[in-house]
Amino acid sequence: MIRPTVGLLAPGEMGHAVAAVLQHRGVRIITNLAGRSEQTAARARKAQIETVADDAALARESDIFLSIAPPGEAASIARRIASAAVPRSKALIYVDCNAVSPATARDLGAIIAPAGFAYVDAGIIGPPPREGESKTRIYASGPEAAAFARLGEFGLDIRLVEGGIGAASAVKMCYAALTKGLMAIASQAFTAARQLGVADPLRAELAASRPWILDEVDKGLPKVPPKAYRWIAEMEEIGKTFAAAGFSHDLFEAVADVYRQVGEMEPGTYKDVDLYAAGLLAALARRSTAAD
Repeated sequence: MIRPTVGLLAPGEMGHAVAAVLQHRGVRIITNLAGRSEQTAARARKAQIETVADDAALARESDIFLSIAPPGEAASIARRIASAAVPRSKALIYVDCNAVSPATARDLGAIIAPAGFAYVDAGIIGPPPREGESKTRIYASGPEAAAFARLGEFGLDIRLVEGGIGAASAVKMCYAALTKGLMAIASQAFTAARQLGVADPLRAELAASRPWILDEVDKGLPKVPPKAYRWIAEMEEIGKTFAAAGFSHDLFEAVADVYRQVGEMEPGTYKDVDLYAAGLLAALARRSTAAD
């Protein structure tokens, strides 16, 4: 396959890691850093991402465009790139990789359609990818998904999902409901256990009867606070997904609120679950005082 030029918004933690894998295989990566933070600019430099002047250059020079951002930014990015559309000899493949509901994925496709772009629905599962590792999968669906999947030749693990636009997002939503839902439940359970003085018996019981859950919590929970702000909108999108399937959206609205509370924790390193629970208790106390 001829190496494509891949446009990207935005080179955050996940985006710059995807770019680094592709760049390692010789793919040209471009972005527009207008309005982005110095931290984002530093990530772009680290991944050797080329900066172009504006969105029009980004749309004109890209063969494939990847939108990788918090889900709340997905629509604004789609509008930006659609409004920057310029005449092209072939359609730009616009790939939305954000954690959104199937309905939102279809809405994004409708934003893109007037620009004449090909649209692919995608969902990323796993940590930011690294060259030579196989912990990250990108699920893709829609009529043009196979064209996007050719990037698999440059180090990405891309898996096609049947069912049209929305199917890849459905996989992401159902998976994240289990994994991030567990972290929200664990946040409440272990924080309440600490407050009630039963943290040690709870750990002992889990070690005896559900050691895999304890292992997941011990590895995952202390890493949640820096990510919590990104997960709020994702939980709301999961709520929309399940509401469309006939369930109440209230459960994941509540999960979103858990992540709002976690996002209010003092920044810093929480080395274990007990320190995490103490930090969350302190955040809840501050919220209660502010409410009074």
